[in-house]
Amino acid sequence: MASFASFVEISRYNLIPLSVTSLCGCPCHILSNKTLIPTRRTPKLKLNFVFHGSKSVFRVCPTSIYVNRRLITAVARAEPESIDESNAEEEVDQGAVLPTTKDSFSELQHKSSQLRKRIVFGLGIGISVGGAVLAGGWIFTVALAAAVFLGAREYFELVRSRGITAGMTPPPRYVSRVCSVICAFMPILTLYFGNIDISVTSAAFVVATALLMQRGNPRFAQLSSTMFGLFYCGYLPCFWVKLRCGLAAPALNTSKNMGSHSFLFANLNIGQIYDCNSLYTAFVKILGNDYDCSPTCFTMNFFSTGIGAGWPFLLGGQAHWTVGLVATLISFSSIIAADTYAFLGGKAIGKTPLTNISPKKTWEGAIVGLGGCIATSVVLSKILSWPASLVSAIAFGFLNFFGSVFGDLTESMIKRDAGVKDSGSLIPGHGGILDRVDSYIFTGALAYSFVKILLPLYGV
Repeated sequence: MASFASFVEISRYNLIPLSVTSLCGCPCHILSNKTLIPTRRTPKLKLNFVFHGSKSVFRVCPTSIYVNRRLITAVARAEPESIDESNAEEEVDQGAVLPTTKDSFSELQHKSSQLRKRIVFGLGIGISVGGAVLAGGWIFTVALAAAVFLGAREYFELVRSRGITAGMTPPPRYVSRVCSVICAFMPILTLYFGNIDISVTSAAFVVATALLMQRGNPRFAQLSSTMFGLFYCGYLPCFWVKLRCGLAAPALNTSKNMGSHSFLFANLNIGQIYDCNSLYTAFVKILGNDYDCSPTCFTMNFFSTGIGAGWPFLLGGQAHWTVGLVATLISFSSIIAADTYAFLGGKAIGKTPLTNISPKKTWEGAIVGLGGCIATSVVLSKILSWPASLVSAIAFGFLNFFGSVFGDLTESMIKRDAGVKDSGSLIPGHGGILDRVDSYIFTGALAYSFVKILLPLYGV
């Protein structure tokens, strides 16, 4: 077919749609009167049929077209005044914008749904955790043990993910499950014994032996990832039990005649304080002198101000507000404030990336988060009357912020190597349990060390 047309020329950008129902190549048949019908009235419409080769005979009528050979190419050329250009452009623009608008609306609906889930489940988790912290004892410990077990399972699943296993050999699945159970028992043993250093060492030795005696070729990567899992998911969270349940000294000591004996907080351990008499006896033994008042009056003098002054007797009364409870509440609140202010600051003014581990984190957001964390620590210290020193409250807020950022980046590094966005899907709108508690893992150890070591040295 050497006579095929090789080009199409259109003099206007907006081509009027034409309805071509049939094309006949036989010269003896007349095409239907609906062969080429414009979908819009045009005062001047020219149809040019372009061919190469021998001349062809054709005739254009108002209602029909006759051709003596097969039609190859039709060129529709509209005069400038033939088309309402503004209307045509509007139709084209609407057609181009419509899919984008639908996609944007769908994405907006998805984000709105995720935000509602985050708010609802976030409030539920916050209320549940706050109740467990206030209750203390076995309630707090069992709740922490459940979170530790779920977090350990997520950690070992991340270790077995394709992104990490591409460069190392993961531990066997049965070892991962045994380690998750061991991590869950660590907080319970901490509450019961007070110290689990020997238990943790024994558990690590047993797990290492099982890895070394397994069939096949044991790998150092298996041993290192398992030992880090015991430390990261089991041992570090136990410091929250030590902080909340192990520091039973009263926190609302603001009486001037009693003074501020910081070293008392390092010598009063769990099990020593049961009632007014045990508190009075413990202080007399530590201080080496007697007070000219009854044990009841002595206890009431210690709880003279703050929120504990009106705490219901059925919920433990004023003696319920110990150093462990107040320190845990301030630490938890400071971490929440640090995450919230860092997120808002990064969204508003964040420009400089903090680290390659988490590109969305910025230095500007970190500075705003630090300020919010310290401000929360100072405000709560005034409300709860602990710690009494402004410098101590600022230092406590700084440690909480540092621990939260370090824990967050550590979990981000694990997820990045694993090639996943979230550690799991347990909490709708939030991801896995590790995604919610990563900021708390290292903070408990820092907060406990601050209360147990730094405050007795430098004062409350």
